[in-house]
Amino acid sequence: MIETSQTDGICWVTINRPDKANALTAEMLEQLAEAVETCAAKVLVLTGQGKVFSAGADLDAARAGLATSPLWERLSSAIANFPGLTIAALNGTVAGGACGMVLACDLRVAVDGAKVFYPVMKLGFLPQPSDPIRLTALVGPAKAKLILMAGAKFTTQEALDCGLFDRAVAPDALSETVETLASDCLTADPSHVAAIKQMIHA
Repeated sequence: MIETSQTDGICWVTINRPDKANALTAEMLEQLAEAVETCAAKVLVLTGQGKVFSAGADLDAARAGLATSPLWERLSSAIANFPGLTIAALNGTVAGGACGMVLACDLRVAVDGAKVFYPVMKLGFLPQPSDPIRLTALVGPAKAKLILMAGAKFTTQEALDCGLFDRAVAPDALSETVETLASDCLTADPSHVAAIKQMIHA
């Protein structure tokens, strides 16, 4: 359900469970974390198959304890600590716990029509500890509260306007846009990429 491939210095990690809106199980989270932790490419891209990036936790698994699993933090921390450029290539809507990996990426590119929502208040779960911090850093406290406390579902344009998305493109332009954004990092020395990234986060 998690596929990896590497082309021209870019490691693509794909969630492939489209019949279930790419809902995540513990096994899938483990595979995602391992894929990120072992990635030696200059650029890491997370994407999904089908029309939804990920609906978040599989509901049956969430009720069985996945909602509070440390695997979510392991994954988002691995993405945040990746020394190269990380890009969330959102082939569709991202929801719930799947927002954590997207927030941990350096850039977020979404297809037109992609939405963002994180219904933890409605479902009775707490977000993972790092998610509100990263969300607030991107969009500010008021909009973070809109998403996490008021259950707002942001459209593509709303996500663009507040800085949650960095680009919105037609579905057939997603891969090309990612490759364009990655091009400077692909031609640079990895230590240079890591140094600039560290300066930004200092």
